[in-house]
Amino acid sequence: MTLQSRATGALYGLALGDALGMPTQMLSRPRITARYGPVLTGFHPADADHPLAAGMPAGVVTDDTEQALLLAELLLDGKGRVDPAELARRLVAWEDDMRARGSLDLLGPSTKRAVEQVLAGTSVDEVGRYGTTNGAAMRIAPVGIAVSAADPVVLVDRVVEASRLTHNTGVALAGAAAVAAAVSAGLDGASVPEAVEVAVSAARLTSGRGHWVAAADVAERIVWATGLVRGLTEAQVCERVYALVGTSLATQESVPAAFAVLAACPEDPWRAALLTASLGGDCDTIAAIAGAVGGACHGVDAFPADARERLVRVNPKLALDTTAAALLGLRDRS
Repeated sequence: MTLQSRATGALYGLALGDALGMPTQMLSRPRITARYGPVLTGFHPADADHPLAAGMPAGVVTDDTEQALLLAELLLDGKGRVDPAELARRLVAWEDDMRARGSLDLLGPSTKRAVEQVLAGTSVDEVGRYGTTNGAAMRIAPVGIAVSAADPVVLVDRVVEASRLTHNTGVALAGAAAVAAAVSAGLDGASVPEAVEVAVSAARLTSGRGHWVAAADVAERIVWATGLVRGLTEAQVCERVYALVGTSLATQESVPAAFAVLAACPEDPWRAALLTASLGGDCDTIAAIAGAVGGACHGVDAFPADARERLVRVNPKLALDTTAAALLGLRDRS
C-alpha cells in the first residue's frame, strides 16, 4: 500500500464519515434506531425537520470536512505552518459562505467565540482559553498527513500551532493531538491498534499544553473506552459508547468515542464509519475522526468504490486526491 493511498484514505475517510453522519448528527440514539435501524447501511438525506441539516441530500459533507480542507489550504499556503490571524479570517469567510448556502451548520461555540475575539484585537494566546469542544480534533487530520509522528514533540507543536486560536486548552489540544498522531502513524504503516497507542501517547504528551480546564483526561478515557467495547456486537458497541463514553461536543467524549468504535472494527474503516455515524449526538464529527484514522491505516481502497464515487459526485469541489498529494509534499520536508 502506498503512502498516497493512506493519505488519500485519511481524507476520504474523514469526508465519508462526515457525510454518513450528516442526517444523524445531534439526534438521539433512540431516534436514529427508530428511523434508520441499529446501524446505518449507507448515505441518507436529512429529514425536513432536522435541527442543522434540514433537507440536505444524501452524501453531502458538513463543517467537519470543509474546515479540515480549510486548514489544509492554510498549511499549504504557509509551507506547513498556520497563521492564527489568517485562520480566523478564513473561518469567518467560510461561515459567511455557509450562511449564503442556507446552512445552519456554522462555527461551533469555541471557534466562534475565539474568532470574534481575535478579530477584535484580543491576543491569540488568550482567545482560545475556554475552547474545550471538539472543533480542533475534527479538522486536524491534515496536520497528521503533513507532519510525521517520528518526532512526537514536533507533531504536538504543529497541532498546538494549528489549534490554539480556538481551542487553547489542555483537553482540546490533547484530543486534537491524539487524532493527528493516529493519522500520522497510519501513514507510517501502523495498524489501528498501534495507531490507538500512538494517539494515547500524543494525548499524554499534550495534556499540559494550553490553559488548564476541569475536564477528564483524554488519554485515559481513550484507554478506558477502547477496552469498554471488547467482545460486543456492533449494536452493543453503539449503545455502550452512547450511554457511557458520551457523544457530545466535549472533546473528552467524542474523541474517545471515535477510538472506541475503531477498536471494535479495527480491520474495516467503512464499518467503523457506519457505526460512529449511528451513535447519535455529534456523530458526524465522531465518524469523521474514525474515518480519517481508519483510512490512514488501511488506505483509500478500504472504502467502497461506489461510496467514494457518490461522495465526489455530490461534493464536486472537495479535491481530496490532490489535497492529500500536496500535504504529503509537506510531510517530505518535515
